[in-house]
Amino acid sequence: MKPAPVIGIDPGPREFAWVLWNGSRVLDCGDAPNYQPGAFLTPSVGYRVAIEWIESFGMAVGREVFETVFSIGRMAAMKEVRLVPRRDVKLHLCRSPRAKDGNIRQALIDRFGPVGTKKNPGPLFGISNHRWAALAVAVTAFDLEQTDHEATFHRMTGT
Repeated sequence: MKPAPVIGIDPGPREFAWVLWNGSRVLDCGDAPNYQPGAFLTPSVGYRVAIEWIESFGMAVGREVFETVFSIGRMAAMKEVRLVPRRDVKLHLCRSPRAKDGNIRQALIDRFGPVGTKKNPGPLFGISNHRWAALAVAVTAFDLEQTDHEATFHRMTGT
């Protein structure tokens, strides 16, 4: 049985990017304000949802980080979601925790092909800007039953 598509979300303090991924191509994508999380977060929709999780690296953070965490919490309250840290995305796609956005973008293009054009769309057509991060989260969640972060959390909580 083929796994259900995954919606990957790159959260932000005021808006988020999302990508619907079926394992081989982008089915749909977009950007939306946080107050409008979309019909795909309703419990009855059959997609799995994965949101990029914020990790602390010991540095002071500002208001935007707290606003982003708040928006993640609001989305997670609407539907069961997976919280996928950026570090796990980097390790999965690039095999390095030091990978940058450009490395992740290139790894996705190398694996699935170019974005393409309107006349000749590729499997990643529609992806730009923050949608790259949303796609990376969706691909990681689609590929992995559980990330390192999730495994550690489940070990610690016994869930």
